[in-house]
Amino acid sequence: MSDTAWLLSAGFGLLLILGVPFAIALLLTAATVLLVADIEPVLLAQTLIAGTQSFSLLAIPFFMLAGEIMSAGGLSQRLIKVADVLVRHLPGGMGHVTVVSACIFAAISGSAPATTAAIGTIMIPAMVARGYDKAFATALAVSAGVLGPLIPPSIAGVIWGVIAEQSIARLFMAGVGPGLLLAGGLMVITWMHAKRHGIAREPRAALREIRIAFADGIWALAAPVVVLGGIYGGAFTPTEAAIVSCVYSALVGIFIEKRLRFADLPGVILRAMRITAMVMFIIAASAGFGWLVAQEQLALKLATWVSEGISERWMMLLAVNLFLFVICSVMDEIAIMVILGPLLIVLATKFGVDPIHFGAIIVTNVAIGMAAPPIGYCLFVGMAISGLSLTAVSRAIWPMVLLMLGVLMLTTYVPAFALWLPGLVYR
Repeated sequence: MSDTAWLLSAGFGLLLILGVPFAIALLLTAATVLLVADIEPVLLAQTLIAGTQSFSLLAIPFFMLAGEIMSAGGLSQRLIKVADVLVRHLPGGMGHVTVVSACIFAAISGSAPATTAAIGTIMIPAMVARGYDKAFATALAVSAGVLGPLIPPSIAGVIWGVIAEQSIARLFMAGVGPGLLLAGGLMVITWMHAKRHGIAREPRAALREIRIAFADGIWALAAPVVVLGGIYGGAFTPTEAAIVSCVYSALVGIFIEKRLRFADLPGVILRAMRITAMVMFIIAASAGFGWLVAQEQLALKLATWVSEGISERWMMLLAVNLFLFVICSVMDEIAIMVILGPLLIVLATKFGVDPIHFGAIIVTNVAIGMAAPPIGYCLFVGMAISGLSLTAVSRAIWPMVLLMLGVLMLTTYVPAFALWLPGLVYR
């Protein structure tokens, strides 16, 4: 390898080992390469700006803001109440409420951390009060948060659609199968936990209580219909859907639920801006680093090397999944998609993998990374809510991580899980 290639790989790895934050490590490595290779530094600045200029990426801050507005405006509480009256009487009822609520909230926010925060804040204390172990309750809320990138809309789907130049709407639909499969698996784990620990069942909701819950929650339940119906009905793009989601959530929170005041909006916007700034900083830094990787043709060289050593498609997919699972547990998922995207796309093309199916595999991988120890974002959200240590939550979450890996394998080797819905809509 050339000196530049060594700096890009070994230099970046060394900075990560030393504990330098991902985005800073990317920028420092890129800047060092520019100096060594005598490349005009202004090119890095231009690449950083260009990496964040895609219209589709505007969906990220608006979906983040929509999740914050829903939480502050009381819509997330309404969704939880609807889920409560539907499934609380089953064995492990409160755990099922957590999963079902996360499914509905994910259909609005598109974000794993936002889903974990909105559902976990309410459901972790509620589950503990019903006799669930706090570590299990936290692990379940964290795992349910993973549904955020799988159930459409999906911020990870937006990012990968931009990188791979694929239809974001199709990628959204490709996540439905894996998302519902994961939700069903989490409910089975919850049922087994409740049986093993003798957790008492809740009384079945009366018909009148169900009617009241749906009447109170009608505006919250309409949000996914408006967002997803608008996207697939052709009324607006995924980016425009994110804006519609914000406006809808704000109007309902202020004028109908009346739990959100105009005075609250600056704080809500500021919280969304903090998260968005971190995400976009990583995307910008990754774009600069990725440009240098492309200049060195590292992606093509690595893809050629891998394809020479692996002759079968199933082996390539297994190698990609194993590699991504390991690296997603110790590295930022967004940076992985931006930096490794060119390599992964070349590999998928060489082995003839359907691009939408491959996108579903990538999004499922990065979704798992958000809950996998040691640095999954959702883990730290769950820890902040419950007050538990990383070790305690990590011990409790491993059965759920194994379930996620099972869903990943089915998504990888049974393409119909990802492609049945896009194929049904886009015939």
